Amino acid sequence: MTTDTTTIDRAAALSDEQLRQFTGSEQWYRHPLVRSILFTDGAKYVADHAGAYWLLDEIALAQRADKRVAREEFQVWKLTVKPDRSATLACEDGNYRTVFEKPIEFTDFPIEHIELWFENNTIYLPSER
Repeated sequence: MTTDTTTIDRAAALSDEQLRQFTGSEQWYRHPLVRSILFTDGAKYVADHAGAYWLLDEIALAQRADKRVAREEFQVWKLTVKPDRSATLACEDGNYRTVFEKPIEFTDFPIEHIELWFENNTIYLPSER
């Protein structure tokens, strides 16, 4: 079995240590599909280093497509990747109650778990609150 160094590099870029360095945002980025939604430096870093703009798209589009999600002022989005490279994307209400869940058939997301928060029309890392 060979190890894909690109995957290792991408996973290292998304380590807890790396992500904890984001403690605010100097810049906010407008989501291209849902223009009312912004994302922070930390969320952009995750999307850039994991090739995961699709993840930001899923969060942004759910605000329009699912009333249960849109009703929640504060949302915790969790992506959990399984060993077979399938995944589950779930949205919780901040009190560990799941309001949305979507299976992902395949992802090359480089780590097993990531959490993004959504509040005030902004997607951000927990450390950026």
